[in-house]
Formats: sequence, structure tokens, C-alpha cells
Amino acid sequence: MKDLLGRITFDKEILCGKPIIRGLRISVDMILELLAKGATEEEILEDYPELEGEDIKAALLYAH
Repeated sequence: MKDLLGRITFDKEILCGKPIIRGLRISVDMILELLAKGATEEEILEDYPELEGEDIKAALLYAH
């Protein structure tokens, strides 16, 4: 679990310090919004190839 949460980073220079995935310009909030709108993990990974399945799991874990 700790390894997953390590994928969530904060950088005031990227998205004003919002929680992001591995320093990418992809926020945890964006992933959660996509999932809430019905996107599947596979669809998200296809649309954002820089993401990994573990990143989506990390976003969900962070949200809880």
C-alpha cells in the first residue's frame, strides 16, 4: 500500500501543488473524475499511455 501511495506526488510547479501521478501533469482528481464518469481502467490507460495500472490504483487508494 505504501508503494502505491508513493506514486502520488506534489510539486508546486505542477498543477499548483495538487496531488499528481509520479510527477506527471495528470492529477489524482482527473483520474477520479474519469472513473466517476464511467471510464474503465483500460480506457484511461489507452488515452494516457504514460500511466500504469498501478497509478489508477494509487489514485483510488489516495482518495480513500
